[in-house]
Parts: sequence; structure tokens; C-alpha cells
Amino acid sequence: MSGRRPLPVRASSGVRESGRVGERGNPATSVARTSHSPTPPLSHSAVAADAELSGLWRALGDVMDPEFPISIVDLGLVYAVRRAGEAVEVDLTFTATACPCMDFIHDDVRERLAREPGVGEVRIRDVWDPPWTRERISAEGRTLLRRHGVAA
Repeated sequence: MSGRRPLPVRASSGVRESGRVGERGNPATSVARTSHSPTPPLSHSAVAADAELSGLWRALGDVMDPEFPISIVDLGLVYAVRRAGEAVEVDLTFTATACPCMDFIHDDVRERLAREPGVGEVRIRDVWDPPWTRERISAEGRTLLRRHGVAA
């Protein structure tokens, strides 16, 4: 052991540089910083915001795709989640522009997030750029799909 202390770990926003969501789509996936880029201390409000967003991402993990036995987070359909007071905005994509399940998923997202503390409004933005690809499916999502006979 070199006697060096481990570097602090800070929660990421859930979207990595590649645009992929962290393991299980959890935005609280830890990302280690290198020694040449020290982690600045988080303010109390930043820590609270990270915890709020993590809770919203976990809630979205409860929303299942109507066609596959997998959450919309594991499927990689959720691109971003933002919160301003009681308003939550979700950037959501679909596997195809004519996806027949769009309305069902919109309704399920609104219903699930409305049950979270302090959420008074849910806005959903359909995002088509970048387009969804199979690479957005999480490792757990791939495992679940294969268990059900779907190649991923």
C-alpha cells in the first residue's frame, strides 16, 4: 500500500460522456475521479439535488415498457430528468417514432412521478436526437431481455 488515501467518489448525473446511463440506469452510479482532477466539495443544496434526482430515477425504474419485461430506464428510454421546485421534466425517447406504446408510457411516467414527495407537475419531452439504439440498454436490461428470449 502506498499510504495514499482513496480519492473521493461523487455521484454522477447519470449520463456519462458516451451518453449512456449508469448501471441499472441509476444516476447515482459512482464515478471515481483521477488524482489530477480533485473533486470539489459538494454544497448542501447540491447533495440534496443529487438525492432528489436519484429518487426520481429510481421511481422511473418502476415504469415498465408495455412490450418488454424491462423498465424504461434499463431499456435506455430516459435521457434526462430535471427538477425545479414541484415541476419535474423528463426527456424520453422511444425505440421508433411510431411506437404504439408512447401514450401508455407517458401516462405511466406521469402517474409514477406524481407519487413522489413534492412533485406537483410532470412534463415529458419526447427526444429523438440522439436516436435510441440497443447500446442504451443497461447490462441488467440485456440479461432480463435474454431471459425472456429477446436478443439484446
